[in-house]
Amino acid sequence: MKMMRALFHFLMISPFILSSCNVEDEYSADARTNFEALWKIIDEHYCFFDYKDIDWNLIHEKYSPLLTDSMDKYQLFHLMGQMLAELKDGHTNLISSFNVSRFWDWNTDYPDNFNAVVHRHYLGNNYNIAGGMKYLILRDNIGYVYYGDFSNGVSESNLNEIFLHFKYCKAIIFDVRNNGGGALSNSELIASRFFENEQIVGYIMHKTGPGHNDLSQPHAIDIKPTKYIKWLRPVAVLTNRSCFSATNDFVNKMKLLPHVTIIGDKTGGGCGLPFHSELPNGWSVRFSSSPILDAYKEYTEYGVEPDIKIDIEDNDQLNNIDTIIEEAINHLKEKTEETTPEVSAN
Repeated sequence: MKMMRALFHFLMISPFILSSCNVEDEYSADARTNFEALWKIIDEHYCFFDYKDIDWNLIHEKYSPLLTDSMDKYQLFHLMGQMLAELKDGHTNLISSFNVSRFWDWNTDYPDNFNAVVHRHYLGNNYNIAGGMKYLILRDNIGYVYYGDFSNGVSESNLNEIFLHFKYCKAIIFDVRNNGGGALSNSELIASRFFENEQIVGYIMHKTGPGHNDLSQPHAIDIKPTKYIKWLRPVAVLTNRSCFSATNDFVNKMKLLPHVTIIGDKTGGGCGLPFHSELPNGWSVRFSSSPILDAYKEYTEYGVEPDIKIDIEDNDQLNNIDTIIEEAINHLKEKTEETTPEVSAN
């Protein structure tokens, strides 16, 4: 697949970034040694300093004086986790045997726009499951798919069965709300079912040196339409702020298509391809090292805007109504008043 080939090309021509993933040869539990190692790894390999206008030297000046010889490993972990949180990056974590630091503000200050109880009301008990996807036909002959985790494997046969099930549907809803990401390969595999022609869907850059601006020219990422069943009828993709990483990538691809409408809230973002490195004490750090841009060479680190912005209304939730699903149904009913193309296969 072109996406995977682009990532392979990126790895082959980037010995600099691979060096950041080497395991430390000498063990040390010293607080200062590990703090400085972490700060340097991020300084030389993190990819969003300029985009986010972060002065990493000032961050060092802020946290370095807080180190003490008497602090234990838990205090050190907390301090270094706070330092990493200054990056405001959901792909950046400090990982130890006892905890994982994380930054959640990319979605915690926004409406949930997903209610599991209300969602079960729409699914009922007779939905089908294929490759981690729950699917059924809603009223007005509109197909519905819920995919809650891009880590859940999905195959070509899974997708064939789903689209055959919807053969007589006028349109489908593809719901990825509360999907925190997973495998980019699944994003490409599913998205390829909706493309009629080969198309550039984004670009990737990689670090070429230790400077904050040492990034390569963008390398194009394109997608080929599947040779199996394609869906070219109207589609509504449902999003909320908890759509992150591979889900953000999927929404970014789907937004390019004229028969697709993104409905709900802005996605959570996360367009940095993460890599790992290890500290002298054995802890590891994951961080964004390679930005993936959209088809217009713009960052989507802070999310992808919907075509129709709508929140779930409190009164609707009390009546087991999902405002976003209802908006999608109504929108698709209007779209299908136009000529509806057949489901196609090459």
